[in-house]
Amino acid sequence: MASKAATARRDGLVKRSVTIQGHRTSFSLEPPFWTALREAAAEDGKALNALVAEIDEARGTNLSSAIRVWLFERARAARDG
Repeated sequence: MASKAATARRDGLVKRSVTIQGHRTSFSLEPPFWTALREAAAEDGKALNALVAEIDEARGTNLSSAIRVWLFERARAARDG
């Protein structure tokens, strides 16, 4: 489960910890990406950790970047129908 406590950094990023595959990991996203990630998890009927785990399994870059790209691709697919 995602931690309720978040750390806001000076650069506007918010760092949170999640548990994926039994291990705690932290990553940072800007607030709009956190909102979009939570909304995507809810729309898909998944826990945030489960969605992050899926993105983590398919990633080829760092987790924060992979999440941003995944959200971008999701938005583009929704737009293009």
